[in-house]
Formats: sequence, C-alpha cells, structure tokens
Amino acid sequence: MGRTKARGMDPAASNRGRSSSVAASFNPQAASPESEALLDRYLTERGGARGLSPYTLRNYRSDLEHFLAALAGWEVEPLAAQRGDLRRYLAVLLGEGVAAASVRRKVSTILTFYRWLRGEGLLGNDPFYGVKGPKGGRRLPEVLSETDIDRLIAAADGDEAASLRDRALLELLYAAGLRVSEVAALDVSQVDVRDGTVRVRGKGSKERVGVFGAPAQAALERYLQDGRPQLVSRQESALFLNRFGGRLTARSVQAMVRKRATKAGLPRAVHPHLLRHSFATHLLDGGADLRVVQELLGHESPNTTQIYTHVTEARKRSVMEGAFEELGRIEAERSKRRRR
Repeated sequence: MGRTKARGMDPAASNRGRSSSVAASFNPQAASPESEALLDRYLTERGGARGLSPYTLRNYRSDLEHFLAALAGWEVEPLAAQRGDLRRYLAVLLGEGVAAASVRRKVSTILTFYRWLRGEGLLGNDPFYGVKGPKGGRRLPEVLSETDIDRLIAAADGDEAASLRDRALLELLYAAGLRVSEVAALDVSQVDVRDGTVRVRGKGSKERVGVFGAPAQAALERYLQDGRPQLVSRQESALFLNRFGGRLTARSVQAMVRKRATKAGLPRAVHPHLLRHSFATHLLDGGADLRVVQELLGHESPNTTQIYTHVTEARKRSVMEGAFEELGRIEAERSKRRRR
C-alpha cells in the first residue's frame, strides 16, 4: 500500500393537447416572480434540512432557473408542467451538445424539486414520476501513481512558510483522502498530529475521522511549529493560512496543487480530487477492505466507493496485457534465435 498505508426516460404524451414533439425550440424567458419565490423557498428549506454547501445550492439554483426559464419561454407555468415539457427540454440540451453527465445532473435536480412540490401539497401529482435521465457509460476516475504522488509532494520542499504549509497540505490531502472543501475548512483543533487523526465535516455536515501516517504527521508538525506562526497575524482558528493570515480557500488550494504539479513536471492536469481518487485506489490495490475505504472517504453507500474497485481491475488488466505483450516479444526473440 506504500505511501497510502504509511499516510495512513417516459414517452407519455401531453394530456393538454400540447405538442409532444421533441423537435424543440429554445427561447428562454425570465421566470415569474412567483416562480422565483418558490425556488427561493425550496432552496432554503432543502439547504437547511440537509446542510448543503453554498456551492451545491448554487448549482441547484442554476439548474432549476435554466429549466424555469425554458418553461417561461414556452408559456408554461412550473406547476402546470407535464412530461412532454421535460422531454422537450432534454431534447434541447442534448441537441445543443450538453454533456450527458450534465444533463443527468439537471434531470436529477428537476425531479427532486418536483417531488418537493408534491410533498408540499402544491401539486396533486408529480408529473415527472418515474422519469430518468439519459444513461451514460461509467467514467473511471484517473489516478496518480505512488511515484507521481511522491514527486508532487517533493515539489513543495523548502523551509519557507508557504512550502511547509503546502507540503503538509498535500500530505494530508492524500494520506486522509480529503475533499478540497474539507481540508480548507479544517481548524487546528480538528487535527491530532500525535495520534494521526483528523475530524472532518463532510457532505451534509456529517462528521468522520480520517487517519494519516508518519509522513503527514512529520509535515504537519513542522508546519505548525515553523510555518504557521510565520503566517498567522491575528487570532485565527484555521489550520491552513494564506499569506495574509486568513483561512486558505478551496480555490487557493486548487491553484496550489496545479502549481506544485507543474513544478514536479507531472504530465497531466492535477487537481485536489485526483489525490483523493489516488488514495482510494492505492488502498484497494494494497488489499484494504471496501467498507474501510468507504468509511475513510465518507461515502454513504458502498456503491459510490465501488467505482475504485473497477479502477483497480482496470489497472490489473493493463498490467496483465503488458505482461502478455512482453512474453510475446520474448518468445518471438527466442524463435528468431532458434531459426539461426
């Protein structure tokens, strides 16, 4: 386990006589104030009930506003929408070349909104019950090799405060498999360097405990002793600080990772979540139990974590194919020598 171990749709026609053709024009109009008010209420209630991040709520709003604008352009009120309207909307998106993954996300957001409308008694029936978005092939996450991880972290070597911070941050991102939002939100009090544990508040404000090994412990200890004191300029609880002494933002972490990857000469775009993918894959490659990896990643369902077992199998197939190719080359060379 290497460094990871050490680092611890429905074709029903419209019943109002509206055309069910999916040859769709798209002339979006501003949604009515009533629709906007309904949307605001939904997002407020959903965000409060599930503890959703502002980023997630912003995506929900964007998706729903786009659909409501399409309905307004077709002179359809949100509470009067029917299956044909959603089919027409999907046809527009797909016709414009919107990625299937984005279409699936928009459909999911719309379906959830209309379930809420039904639950609130604003609709007698959910017009989109049973509708599904377009299917898509499973996309396997990319991962970095353990050698690439070492190169990335080594690119943050240095004695200045920023280097000490970046190395500790990279070590912790990988060793504990954290999301960028999670590492940016960490306070000093959430990390126990001696025990190698970190208390993380993940999606839905659910808390979990991550673990990390000696390399991350050493990097964090040095940062806390020699790096952070040089950055802090006021009473600040954040673990990772920017040059002004305030909390390092998720966007700044993303920029830092790209910068260090460029310095390391890594031949691909590197982002913080790539370290999380790599963490999970390396653990499974090393024999870790799927349930353990699920807990460490903070996934609600093992189905989410299951994607990494496919990555591992794909890696095994690649290695085996390479081995068979090499065996074929060796046998070909032996045949040549025998003919001589």
